[in-house]
Order: sequence, then C-alpha cells, then structure tokens
Amino acid sequence: MAVPVTILCGALGAGKTTLLSTLLERASDREIAVVVNDVGSVNVDADLVEAHTDLETGEEVLALENGCICCSLGGELSRSVVRLWKRYDFEYLIVEASGVGEPEPIAHQFVRGPPGGIYDLDAIVTVVNARQFHDTFVDGDDLEPTQQGPDEDGTRPFADLLLEQVEFCDLLVLNKCDLVDGAERDAVVALLETLQPNAPVVTTEYGDLEPDAVLETGLFDFSAARAAAGWKQAIESTAADGHEHTKSGDEHEGHAHGHEQDDHGHDHDDHDHDHTHPPERYGITVETFHRVRPFHPERFLAFLENPPAGLVRAKGLTWIAGRERAAITTSLAGTETSLEVTGRWIASFSERQQETYRAGQPDLAWDDQWGDRENRLALIGHDIDLEAVVERLEECLLTDAELETDWSTFENPAPTAMNERRIVSSRDDGETNR
Repeated sequence: MAVPVTILCGALGAGKTTLLSTLLERASDREIAVVVNDVGSVNVDADLVEAHTDLETGEEVLALENGCICCSLGGELSRSVVRLWKRYDFEYLIVEASGVGEPEPIAHQFVRGPPGGIYDLDAIVTVVNARQFHDTFVDGDDLEPTQQGPDEDGTRPFADLLLEQVEFCDLLVLNKCDLVDGAERDAVVALLETLQPNAPVVTTEYGDLEPDAVLETGLFDFSAARAAAGWKQAIESTAADGHEHTKSGDEHEGHAHGHEQDDHGHDHDDHDHDHTHPPERYGITVETFHRVRPFHPERFLAFLENPPAGLVRAKGLTWIAGRERAAITTSLAGTETSLEVTGRWIASFSERQQETYRAGQPDLAWDDQWGDRENRLALIGHDIDLEAVVERLEECLLTDAELETDWSTFENPAPTAMNERRIVSSRDDGETNR
C-alpha cells in the first residue's frame, strides 16, 4: 500500500517547523517519517523537528541541505525518499520544503518521478504568515526586492514566490493570526481565496492544529492544482464567456505557442471552471486585459517600474514589440515583476510548421495579421479601480503610427532567449537580468 505524503510549503518565518512539530507531537501514536529541506549548510529545522519524532530507527528525520528540493536537490529527494521507504517501516511521510521551494516541481517528483509508485501525495499545504502577507499584499508594503530563488544561478522576486506557493496548493494554513486584528485577517483570507479559489483556508496561531486538519485530507489532484490559480481561472473563464477587455475584432478565445527548445506547440490545458466572484466587500476585484496588439517595450517597462498601488497580481502571456518570437510570461507580485521567455509564438515558425500546429489545434484563435500573438493578463487588486489599470495598460500598447515603424529602434529591456528572465522592481526603478 502506498505511503501517503504531505508537503509543507511556505516562506521563511511562516511557521512551517512549528506546525510540523505540533503535528508530530499530537500524532505520537503514528510512525511518521520526515524530510526537512534547508538551503543553508546547517539544518536547524531538522534539529528542532527531531525532538518530536520517535521511530525505532532513530533516523526518522532526513535533512537535505545546501540546495532546494524543487531544483538542485530534486534528484536527491527522489533517491532519499525511495531509500527511506526501503529501509524503514513508517505509515506517513511529511516533507518540509525550504522557504524558497516551489511546490509544483516537488509535487511532480511524487506524481511522475521514481517515488510515484510507492508514495501517494495526499496534499500540498502552504503555510502563510498572516502579518507578512497582509503588509505585503493588502497594505502594499515592500519586501526585500529579491531573494535567492530556487534556481541555482540567480535570484527571483520573493513576492512572486510567495504567491506561487499560494497558487499551487491544496490547503492554505493562515498562521500567526495573533499578529493581525479581525479585519486584517478577514482581508487576507478573502485575498487568499481569490488567489487560490480551490484551496480551503484554515486559520490558526502558533501552528496550533490537530493532525486530521492537515494529514490524510485526500485533497491533492495534480491537474486541478495546475489550473487552480485565481489568475488562470480568471483568464479561462473570461475567454470562455467573452466578458473581458477585448477590442472589437481582437477577441481570441484560445492561445497556443511553441517551445523553442523542442519546437513542439502547445496550448492551455482544457479545464472547466465555474466563474469565481471575489469577495468585493473586502475591496478585492478581478479583471482580465486582452489585446491583439504589442506592448511598447519602454512604456510597458515604465508601467512595471511604477505599478498602481493596490495591484496585487498581474500575470499572463505578453507580446512585446521587438520580441516577435518570444512568448513572455509577465508575473507581477506587489512591487516586483518577472518577465520570462516561456515559449515561442506559433506565428513565428515557418508556414509549414504553423500548418502542423494549427491542424493539431483546430480551435486555436488566429489573427490574419498577427497569428496567435496577444497580450492576455489577469489582474487582481485590493482597493483599486482596475478599469483605470486597464486604461494604463492600453496606453502601453503601440499606437497605429508606431505599428508602421521599425520596432527594432525601440529601447528594449525584454528578455529574448528561452528561460531568460528579467526582474523589474519598483523600489529602485531598476531591473536585473539573468
């Protein structure tokens, strides 16, 4: 019988280790193995957790250090949990990811990697620091502009990582609620429910939860988790019902682009979602921006360097003039934005390749002039007029006159190569490239 697994994610200081210690102490009648990941050379969390476990082997806490299990230590995680299963007898596994761990790659190892045959992923649980989340995304205070991310060769916006941990999970634990008042807590819960409409939210203080609130929930569904983020649901639902900001004649009800690395086209996963209405009584609103016209690189960068106050999230595929091959994912989280080349527009391939891709995707919307190129962004805000944000984004598009000019003459900070990322921060009006 497969061993159930719970993965604990969350930023440094969210309270993952405190929650884990509480779960182990209150489930002392069960044999639970633990994997603790820390990007530092000394794994303090593992030492703290070990005091609350009592498997007969005495080696029940496995510490993976000097890397993140979602990337550089991914292979080591797979090998380690397989060895753990072979050597020791236990009935449950809990994995505590590092503060910079991305949940999706970790989940992928248990679903499609070597551990998939012996483990059953029960749930991804993201622990959120109520005070930090409120100050960062409700009040709009600044975090450190970048922190070491899960990839080895650079940094990434920390706020973006925080939101990714929320967006890809099955259960949200809002911890440290003693640090916020009732109104602040309710505002955070409402925002979390908008960012991740499918995940239940449990509120607590000091990680004070019973094991049955977190373990053996049966909540995990890989396909559903990949499509659950609020920004994805907003884009898909508005594209389906036509309720989006799309100029007459410009509406595309689908999108696809090919990867440069393997020249395989792909489209968005086909998911059916009920339209989610955010809790507007807390000032949270959702909108979708869609135009089949490129952004002017200089004006779009200026927008990202000075985003409107209250714009919590903006994410989707963007087409930036001068980057006709590159499908660029724009991911704004608070005051920071990541621009990353994540694919290639099908319209940039040869006519023969375009025909092949389009034959395999008969429902792909296609503009006679621009093909599948488009700008489609989901916008999530708090106490903000998103109609005004849409107007600002419209001002970033090329004018009719600019469409007729040489786009290569624009000063263009956008990335060009596959997986190249540029980070823009409004704190210092600067950007970094990697």
